Amino acid sequence: MSVVSDLPADVGRWTSADICRWLKCEVRVGATLASKLAKEVECGQFLLTFDKQDILELGIKHGPAVLISRSLESNPQYAKRLLQEDVSGRCLLCFGKKDFVDIGVRTGPAVHILKKVSQLKEEAQSAGAALDQGGEVGARAGAGCDRSGPQKETQKLLNVPLEGNDRHRPKRKQIKVHVLPCMLTRKQKYKYIVLHTLPRPKKKKKNFKKLHSSGGQTACCSEEAERKRELNQGEKLKDLLTVGGNSLDSDDRFVVVVNKSSPEQIQHLHFLSKLPLFCVLDFDPNSNGPLGLCRAYKETRVANLHSPSQYQGRWDSVAGSLNLFDQTSWVFCNGRHDIPSDANKELDYRTWFKKSCKDVEQLVALVCGCDFVRRSQGRVIFLLLSPVDTDKDPFFETYRSFLKHTEEQNIMAICESAGTYGKWKELIADKFDFDIDPLSVYELSLSQVNGTVAALGPHGQSPAKLLPSSDSSAIVLRRKDEDLMTALDVLCLNQCENVYEDEKSPEFADFRTRQEEEFYRGGKVTWWNFYFCDKDSKKTFVKRDKYSNVMRMIRSQQREKRNACVQLNFYHHPGCGATTLAMHVMWDLRGEFRCAVLRDTKLPKEEIADQIIQLMKLESARHCPVLLLVDDAKEPDNPHDLVNCVRKAVEDLEGAGAEDAPNCKVTVLNCVRSHSPKSQYKHQNSTQCQYLTASLTPHEQSEFEKKLEELQETHEKPENFYTFMIMKMNFDPKYIDDVAHNTLSSFDAGADDGKLFSFLALLNNYVAESGVALSLCEDFFGVKMTRDPAGCVLDEMKLYTNVLIVDRVEECGGYKRLRILHHTIAAACLEVLERRHFLKVGDITLQMLHYDLFFSDGVVKDRLAHSIKRMLIRRQRKKDGGERELFSPLIDKIHQQQGGRTVQDIFVKASSRFPDRASVPQALARYLYINERDFPEALRWAEKAKNIAPNPYTIDTVAQVYKSNLRSNMDREKQELSRDPDDLDANLRLAANGIRAFQRAQEQSDDNEDDSQAEHPEDESGDFPRKGYNIYGHVGVVEMSFIVFEVLAKLPFFHEREPMKKKYLQSFLGGSIPIDSVHKDDDEVNARYVQIIKDHQPFLLQLKPEVKKKFDFLNRYFTHTKGNFEFDTVNHRTVCDHFQKYVDLFCTAPEELRKVKEDNPKLKLKLTLEERRVYLEKRQADTFSGVLQHLDRPADEVEKIVESYAVLQQTVRQKQNIHVRINYILANVVLYLLRPKSKLVKGYLQLRDLLLEALQAVGLHYNLPDPYYLALLFFWPTPSEENSEIRTYLNAIRSSSRKHLSKLFHKRSTVAHLYLGRGTELKRLVSKPSLDSSFLPKMPRDTLAQLWWNGDIFKEKDISDRLLRVGGTIEQGEVFANYGGLKIPVHPARRGGIRSGCSTEKVSFYLGFAINGPLAYDVRYEN
Repeated sequence: MSVVSDLPADVGRWTSADICRWLKCEVRVGATLASKLAKEVECGQFLLTFDKQDILELGIKHGPAVLISRSLESNPQYAKRLLQEDVSGRCLLCFGKKDFVDIGVRTGPAVHILKKVSQLKEEAQSAGAALDQGGEVGARAGAGCDRSGPQKETQKLLNVPLEGNDRHRPKRKQIKVHVLPCMLTRKQKYKYIVLHTLPRPKKKKKNFKKLHSSGGQTACCSEEAERKRELNQGEKLKDLLTVGGNSLDSDDRFVVVVNKSSPEQIQHLHFLSKLPLFCVLDFDPNSNGPLGLCRAYKETRVANLHSPSQYQGRWDSVAGSLNLFDQTSWVFCNGRHDIPSDANKELDYRTWFKKSCKDVEQLVALVCGCDFVRRSQGRVIFLLLSPVDTDKDPFFETYRSFLKHTEEQNIMAICESAGTYGKWKELIADKFDFDIDPLSVYELSLSQVNGTVAALGPHGQSPAKLLPSSDSSAIVLRRKDEDLMTALDVLCLNQCENVYEDEKSPEFADFRTRQEEEFYRGGKVTWWNFYFCDKDSKKTFVKRDKYSNVMRMIRSQQREKRNACVQLNFYHHPGCGATTLAMHVMWDLRGEFRCAVLRDTKLPKEEIADQIIQLMKLESARHCPVLLLVDDAKEPDNPHDLVNCVRKAVEDLEGAGAEDAPNCKVTVLNCVRSHSPKSQYKHQNSTQCQYLTASLTPHEQSEFEKKLEELQETHEKPENFYTFMIMKMNFDPKYIDDVAHNTLSSFDAGADDGKLFSFLALLNNYVAESGVALSLCEDFFGVKMTRDPAGCVLDEMKLYTNVLIVDRVEECGGYKRLRILHHTIAAACLEVLERRHFLKVGDITLQMLHYDLFFSDGVVKDRLAHSIKRMLIRRQRKKDGGERELFSPLIDKIHQQQGGRTVQDIFVKASSRFPDRASVPQALARYLYINERDFPEALRWAEKAKNIAPNPYTIDTVAQVYKSNLRSNMDREKQELSRDPDDLDANLRLAANGIRAFQRAQEQSDDNEDDSQAEHPEDESGDFPRKGYNIYGHVGVVEMSFIVFEVLAKLPFFHEREPMKKKYLQSFLGGSIPIDSVHKDDDEVNARYVQIIKDHQPFLLQLKPEVKKKFDFLNRYFTHTKGNFEFDTVNHRTVCDHFQKYVDLFCTAPEELRKVKEDNPKLKLKLTLEERRVYLEKRQADTFSGVLQHLDRPADEVEKIVESYAVLQQTVRQKQNIHVRINYILANVVLYLLRPKSKLVKGYLQLRDLLLEALQAVGLHYNLPDPYYLALLFFWPTPSEENSEIRTYLNAIRSSSRKHLSKLFHKRSTVAHLYLGRGTELKRLVSKPSLDSSFLPKMPRDTLAQLWWNGDIFKEKDISDRLLRVGGTIEQGEVFANYGGLKIPVHPARRGGIRSGCSTEKVSFYLGFAINGPLAYDVRYEN
């Protein structure tokens, strides 16, 4: 009886004594050594985990360590257990780890046995392939195997004897016979192969495998067979991944479905980080654990961890919220143990099928709807890291889901062993009658798979990307860091270098030729184009003359230390090479800046700013400056919001010291398409903008001539590089028209290729960066999806390929599209289609809207639909750069060519195509009320838009319809001779409805401002400011009210041309006389008018006070906040115009009243006070903000204001006197600054006493900050007088402004109208208009405004001579003004002047007084 037979069958239960006995008696090691090892190991459970290296580390010498490890590997107890269970060799092929555990075999030995089975089977298959050609030998071998019983198969497979009395290892020359079933997948049957295996050979000696046959026939060399087998499987894997190519393509995307992995497999799965993964469906709940696959992947790449339920909803919203296409989505499909919860538990198949299967199937449906899956530009990879034994498995169920939604050819399998593959194949064949062998890789180890994939990297990627760092050094841009910067396309120092091993090879020459040809034909410029020219100095890249200007502008702004983020605008005509020039500048500055192109503008601006900061900080002890290129084709709105977010992020940057300040800077180069770039340039600060036009200088023309000669030497027919030739011909319209004319010589409007070309011409002319995805083109032509869609589509479009190009779009994960080479060619083609083929743009638009194909769900279809919608909706600025046009250029063109009926048909059809977008019915409503005057129909469409999206913009459109209808009625009634009282009733109803709509729009806008977390609605018209306070509702109420005043002024008893009748109108609207007291003729028409007015009397009587309230509010808004130039300029002009009308209507007195005052002394005082009030109201000086605006008005006017307030404050009641007294004090201050020696100016001490009385009366909680503003002016400390009360007033002004004016200041900066100067008392106050007066003779007002905006004004000597620098400190990031022991907190006017890091430092600054407290300007650190 063997010693082992006396030991427990389960090695894991062995004690230290059992181990010692086994070592001495079975393994035959010395007693001392056995005792030492048994003591160290302690128990059998630990023994099972030991390998040779572990034993060596215990101090055991190499020989015994090998002997012990081999004995552990061939421990016979598990053979006996398998024999007891009748496990044959064929059965072993189907065994998984769990099956061994079920029959009592522990995990460690089970893994060893499985590995041995896999190796033996691979050897059998390799030899089987060679034997199969001999046929006879294989047949005899098979016959012999058929007679072998299951016990004999198992015994031979495990290399252990059946009987326990012979347990010694075989002699070196002994040959063992292993009988294995080999699955020949092509023949779908088993064949048995007999292999003779020699023991492990000595080093450097050849050893051969021989066939054991009666004829003594010699077998093929097994090493050669093994090599060929691996080569064939490697080529198969390569072909499956690349679809027959040599490398992975940049368009490829992969979906991986993976089941449970084991820790030893993880090291061989790094190939997943090399593949462009779209998503991973992981069925291992421990994948994000310490030894899991997901955790290993995240060490080098970024993955967002999701659940299947997050893939529910519309594809575009899912893709946006989960950041698909930009970062890998790792989806846990059956539990996740790293986050313990009931929702994350692993489920058995039955429970999973009930609870999770539907979510997974929805996920699969969405993924398979992606263009890259449908077009075979990626594969679904089922990665079997462990066996799947039954079809009742979530993993198998997922395969079933994929088969429902995509073709079998899109799904491949990689199996960790042939045994795992065999069972998987059997399941697939049984359920779907499908042979997966051509799509499966199973004979390569995971290590071999890993190496094969690593060799498939796409061209165009440098091995290690470098970024500039401090002190002329460089750092490596890790792939994981690049994954995190999804919004940026980073330009590296070594961009394009070392991508090709031999740049003198024909392959590289061909690549260069193709890249250059594509660019000069009309493709986008790539970094390769600049790289080629850098490498070959003889072949230069043509630079527009503005190159040096842009370069100087960027470098000069970098030297300017004041701004953390600066925006430089580059205005240009479309298609004149501005973006290429900007990229060339970036290429040449990539050693000085960390350069990037903004490629994703859909992300929140704060997140983009964070990524820019990440680029600035990356792997460097000191920060590096960043140069960011923004193209308005992708970011149509001025990137002020982004600049502000970046500036704030830089200011909040931790660890940036004073010496690092020049490097903590971001320069945004903003390329702006413009109809008049030169004009826009003239209206901007010339140091921060440049322009480029579609007109070449003589020098540029000469450079293009030279380049053409160069291209003629290296390319065939460069004369057909039309984009290059258009520029070379200096954008000659005749040349472009000839190209279009020749291209369309065989145009057929009824053919599919003709239709598609007309669609492209329309899109490329009206929408920048537009085109049609190749996949859509294939669907349009009804051709089968191919691996080469570009060639297929261009074949269909062969009549027009001379002006077409296929390029790549990076958005939405990247796809290829078809477009016309240059927008001028597209425009010329439209003209030719109209002139020669009678095909107008309206007809083309309607035809595009007809095709369902263009509007069904899908990423690329959404992109096309978005372009179509933008073509219909987006309005351009007028050529003077001011307001926007009324409609989009396309709608204007259709209106001119075909009239309103066609425009309406197009909008109606578009509305059905975009049922959830309010912008289309909104645009139709605008068209109907502006151009067609069809107000009922316009109101119907405006209400429809409002119902789709009830927001301030759609409600404003409803109000605009009412306003336009009322205005139209007024114009019509002017032409009519007869009067109809019913018209008055209809007009007043329109007015009431319109004012209510404007009020609702303003209320909703205010609600949005109050809710900082609310998602602000989108305005696609461009009519409203995207950020900041929206005042359009207030302005609309004012406009509508004055139309009502105009309506009433036309009535016979209110006629505005007769002074007394006008006075009746003033009195009625002021509520001082009823309508019955108004003198009028007694006739039926007037009676009807009176009745209608009585019906609407509550509405009419509230108009004047409401308008006055709006004027006061808007005046405060325009006075105290920095304006949005585009929107506030228009609104301010509108409000000023209507205030003048208000003055004319309500602030005049007829001559008769003056006579009454002279004749009746009792009424004189009352009338005098009224005259004073009217005068102040007329001058808009009856409010605090109105008086403050008089700092730049004539002194004579201000003297009258002071005089009027002097009279009023002596006579008005105490409650009203507070308001009057505060304004009176401010009026004195303003008058003193304008005319210090005026006799009307009260002395400083007298004014201060008046202010103290007012402050005592109002306390510290007045509803306006006005009295506390005066307190800052009068009681601000001096070096000799600290005045501790100032902090009390400072808290009061901040509390009051925050409580009552917070809406005004939402995302807006306040304005200081007065600054602290060098004098005493009132002499120390300096007004902003007086500072401006020093500069206005020397520079335009726009330039001066830019100096104030960026803070450069404080560099001027005229400023520093008049203002006083205040000493202070910065503590915890807050600024304080210090006066002895008194510290007063002040707000920095520009956060960019404050370093982060919360360093306590001495500073100095200029002080300005704003309505919400003191502001610190030009903060400078004293050290």
